[in-house]
Amino acid sequence: MSFSHITLEEKQQAFAELREIKTLLASRNWFPGTSGNLSVRVGPFEREQFAFAVTASGKDKSVHTPSDYLLVDQNGKAIEATSLRPSAETLIHCEIYKATGAGAIFHVHTVFNNVISEFYAERGSVPIDGVELIKAFNIWDEEAQIEIPIVPNYAEIPRIAELVERSILPRIPGILIRKHGICAWGANAFEAKRHLEAFEFLFEYAYRLALLKK
Repeated sequence: MSFSHITLEEKQQAFAELREIKTLLASRNWFPGTSGNLSVRVGPFEREQFAFAVTASGKDKSVHTPSDYLLVDQNGKAIEATSLRPSAETLIHCEIYKATGAGAIFHVHTVFNNVISEFYAERGSVPIDGVELIKAFNIWDEEAQIEIPIVPNYAEIPRIAELVERSILPRIPGILIRKHGICAWGANAFEAKRHLEAFEFLFEYAYRLALLKK
Protein backbone atom coordinates (compact mmCIF):
# COMPACT_ATOMS: atom_id res chain seq x y z
CA MET A 1 0.00 0.00 0.00
CA SER A 2 1.54 3.28 -1.10
CA PHE A 3 1.52 6.52 0.87
CA SER A 4 3.60 8.44 -1.66
CA HIS A 5 0.98 11.21 -1.65
CA ILE A 6 2.18 12.31 1.81
CA THR A 7 4.57 15.20 1.32
CA LEU A 8 7.69 15.94 3.32
CA GLU A 9 6.09 19.20 4.43
CA GLU A 10 3.04 17.39 5.81
CA LYS A 11 5.24 14.96 7.71
CA GLN A 12 7.41 17.75 9.15
CA GLN A 13 4.32 19.73 10.17
CA ALA A 14 2.88 16.74 12.01
CA PHE A 15 6.16 16.07 13.83
CA ALA A 16 6.41 19.77 14.78
CA GLU A 17 2.87 19.73 16.21
CA LEU A 18 3.64 16.60 18.21
CA ARG A 19 6.84 18.12 19.57
CA GLU A 20 5.01 21.28 20.66
CA ILE A 21 2.19 19.47 22.46
CA LYS A 22 4.61 16.93 23.96
CA THR A 23 6.68 19.74 25.45
CA LEU A 24 3.62 21.39 27.00
CA LEU A 25 2.07 18.26 28.46
CA ALA A 26 5.40 16.93 29.76
CA SER A 27 5.81 20.22 31.66
CA ARG A 28 2.56 19.35 33.46
CA ASN A 29 3.86 15.85 34.32
CA TRP A 30 1.12 14.21 32.28
CA PHE A 31 3.57 11.57 30.96
CA PRO A 32 4.87 9.87 34.15
CA GLY A 33 7.56 7.35 33.32
CA THR A 34 7.34 6.87 29.58
CA SER A 35 3.54 6.63 29.62
CA GLY A 36 1.07 8.25 27.27
CA ASN A 37 1.14 8.89 23.56
CA LEU A 38 0.21 11.47 20.96
CA SER A 39 -0.76 11.26 17.31
CA VAL A 40 -1.65 13.61 14.46
CA ARG A 41 -3.24 12.43 11.21
CA VAL A 42 -1.25 13.18 8.05
CA GLY A 43 -2.71 13.60 4.57
CA PRO A 44 -6.22 12.75 3.35
CA PHE A 45 -8.58 10.49 5.28
CA GLU A 46 -10.49 7.45 4.13
CA ARG A 47 -11.59 4.88 6.69
CA GLU A 48 -9.89 2.13 4.70
CA GLN A 49 -6.60 3.99 4.23
CA PHE A 50 -5.00 6.82 6.16
CA ALA A 51 -1.75 7.64 7.92
CA PHE A 52 -0.80 9.34 11.14
CA ALA A 53 2.32 10.42 12.99
CA VAL A 54 2.61 8.90 16.46
CA THR A 55 5.06 8.98 19.36
CA ALA A 56 7.53 6.10 19.46
CA SER A 57 7.35 3.53 22.24
CA GLY A 58 9.46 3.79 25.38
CA LYS A 59 10.62 7.38 24.94
CA ASP A 60 11.12 9.90 27.74
CA LYS A 61 8.70 12.61 26.68
CA SER A 62 10.44 15.30 28.70
CA VAL A 63 13.34 15.31 26.20
CA HIS A 64 13.59 15.55 22.41
CA THR A 65 15.47 13.19 20.11
CA PRO A 66 15.52 12.62 16.33
CA SER A 67 13.66 9.34 16.87
CA ASP A 68 10.62 10.49 18.83
CA TYR A 69 7.99 9.93 16.11
CA LEU A 70 7.13 7.69 13.18
CA LEU A 71 4.45 7.40 10.52
CA VAL A 72 2.00 4.48 10.62
CA ASP A 73 -0.99 3.37 8.57
CA GLN A 74 -4.62 2.70 9.56
CA ASN A 75 -3.55 -0.61 11.10
CA GLY A 76 -0.74 0.87 13.17
CA LYS A 77 2.04 -0.46 10.90
CA ALA A 78 5.05 1.71 10.05
CA ILE A 79 4.90 3.04 6.49
CA GLU A 80 8.60 3.91 6.32
CA ALA A 81 11.69 1.84 7.03
CA THR A 82 12.42 2.27 10.76
CA SER A 83 13.62 0.42 13.84
CA LEU A 84 11.13 2.39 15.98
CA ARG A 85 8.01 0.85 17.43
CA PRO A 86 4.83 2.92 17.74
CA SER A 87 3.42 3.57 21.21
CA ALA A 88 1.65 0.66 22.84
CA GLU A 89 -1.85 2.12 22.49
CA THR A 90 -1.51 2.87 18.76
CA LEU A 91 -4.23 0.35 17.92
CA ILE A 92 -6.64 2.38 20.05
CA HIS A 93 -5.73 5.46 18.02
CA CYS A 94 -6.44 3.50 14.84
CA GLU A 95 -9.96 2.65 15.96
CA ILE A 96 -10.71 6.20 17.10
CA TYR A 97 -9.56 7.62 13.75
CA LYS A 98 -11.69 5.08 11.89
CA ALA A 99 -14.76 5.85 13.99
CA THR A 100 -14.48 9.64 14.12
CA GLY A 101 -12.24 10.88 11.30
CA ALA A 102 -10.41 12.94 13.91
CA GLY A 103 -7.28 14.92 13.11
CA ALA A 104 -5.38 14.31 16.36
CA ILE A 105 -5.56 12.06 19.43
CA PHE A 106 -3.81 12.63 22.77
CA HIS A 107 -3.54 10.04 25.55
CA VAL A 108 -2.23 10.84 29.03
CA HIS A 109 -2.04 9.15 32.42
CA THR A 110 -2.79 11.40 35.39
CA VAL A 111 -3.71 10.77 39.01
CA PHE A 112 -7.12 12.41 38.61
CA ASN A 113 -8.15 10.51 35.47
CA ASN A 114 -7.06 7.23 37.06
CA VAL A 115 -8.82 7.83 40.39
CA ILE A 116 -12.08 9.04 38.86
CA SER A 117 -12.15 6.10 36.43
CA GLU A 118 -12.03 3.71 39.38
CA PHE A 119 -14.55 5.70 41.42
CA TYR A 120 -17.14 5.47 38.63
CA ALA A 121 -16.05 2.13 37.16
CA GLU A 122 -19.26 0.27 38.03
CA ARG A 123 -21.37 3.07 36.56
CA GLY A 124 -19.36 2.86 33.34
CA SER A 125 -19.12 6.62 32.88
CA VAL A 126 -18.19 9.80 34.73
CA PRO A 127 -21.23 12.08 35.20
CA ILE A 128 -20.65 15.82 34.90
CA ASP A 129 -23.52 18.19 35.65
CA GLY A 130 -23.64 21.85 34.64
CA VAL A 131 -19.90 22.63 34.76
CA GLU A 132 -18.79 25.52 32.53
CA LEU A 133 -15.92 23.55 30.94
CA ILE A 134 -18.45 21.29 29.21
CA LYS A 135 -18.60 24.12 26.65
CA ALA A 136 -15.08 23.15 25.54
CA PHE A 137 -16.79 20.23 23.75
CA ASN A 138 -19.03 22.68 21.87
CA ILE A 139 -21.97 21.74 24.10
CA TRP A 140 -23.80 24.97 24.88
CA ASP A 141 -26.97 23.69 26.60
CA GLU A 142 -27.67 25.50 29.84
CA GLU A 143 -26.80 23.28 32.82
CA ALA A 144 -25.67 20.58 30.38
CA GLN A 145 -25.24 17.06 31.71
CA ILE A 146 -22.77 14.68 30.10
CA GLU A 147 -21.40 11.20 30.68
CA ILE A 148 -17.75 10.48 29.89
CA PRO A 149 -17.48 6.77 28.97
CA ILE A 150 -15.19 4.38 30.82
CA VAL A 151 -13.95 1.15 29.24
CA PRO A 152 -12.15 -1.71 31.02
CA ASN A 153 -8.38 -1.90 31.03
CA TYR A 154 -6.80 -5.07 29.67
CA ALA A 155 -3.17 -6.09 29.35
CA GLU A 156 -3.84 -6.89 25.68
CA ILE A 157 -4.32 -3.58 23.87
CA PRO A 158 -6.33 -5.17 21.00
CA ARG A 159 -9.02 -6.11 23.55
CA ILE A 160 -9.34 -2.45 24.55
CA ALA A 161 -9.30 -1.33 20.91
CA GLU A 162 -12.23 -3.65 20.17
CA LEU A 163 -14.37 -1.75 22.69
CA VAL A 164 -13.63 1.70 21.35
CA GLU A 165 -16.07 2.16 18.47
CA ARG A 166 -19.17 1.07 20.38
CA SER A 167 -18.11 3.07 23.46
CA ILE A 168 -17.81 6.46 21.75
CA LEU A 169 -20.69 8.76 22.70
CA PRO A 170 -22.04 11.53 20.46
CA ARG A 171 -20.59 14.95 21.33
CA ILE A 172 -18.07 13.49 23.83
CA PRO A 173 -14.57 13.56 22.23
CA GLY A 174 -12.92 11.21 24.68
CA ILE A 175 -12.84 7.77 26.26
CA LEU A 176 -11.52 6.99 29.72
CA ILE A 177 -9.72 3.67 30.22
CA ARG A 178 -10.14 2.38 33.77
CA LYS A 179 -7.07 2.92 35.97
CA HIS A 180 -5.13 3.77 32.81
CA GLY A 181 -5.81 7.16 31.21
CA ILE A 182 -7.88 9.36 28.89
CA CYS A 183 -7.86 9.37 25.09
CA ALA A 184 -9.09 12.73 23.81
CA TRP A 185 -9.40 13.76 20.18
CA GLY A 186 -10.31 16.65 17.95
CA ALA A 187 -10.41 17.87 14.37
CA ASN A 188 -6.81 19.06 14.76
CA ALA A 189 -4.08 19.31 17.41
CA PHE A 190 -5.44 22.58 18.81
CA GLU A 191 -8.91 21.14 19.33
CA ALA A 192 -7.61 17.86 20.77
CA LYS A 193 -5.53 19.83 23.28
CA ARG A 194 -8.55 21.91 24.27
CA HIS A 195 -10.62 18.78 24.81
CA LEU A 196 -7.86 17.06 26.79
CA GLU A 197 -7.45 20.05 29.10
CA ALA A 198 -11.22 20.23 29.63
CA PHE A 199 -11.40 16.53 30.49
CA GLU A 200 -8.61 16.85 33.03
CA PHE A 201 -10.30 19.84 34.67
CA LEU A 202 -13.60 17.95 34.83
CA PHE A 203 -11.96 14.86 36.31
CA GLU A 204 -10.38 16.90 39.09
CA TYR A 205 -13.69 18.68 39.67
CA ALA A 206 -15.58 15.39 39.91
CA TYR A 207 -13.00 13.98 42.32
CA ARG A 208 -13.01 16.99 44.63
CA LEU A 209 -16.82 17.21 44.56
CA ALA A 210 -17.08 13.55 45.55
CA LEU A 211 -14.82 14.23 48.54
CA LEU A 212 -16.97 17.16 49.66
CA LYS A 213 -20.10 15.01 49.53
CA LYS A 214 -18.68 12.37 51.88
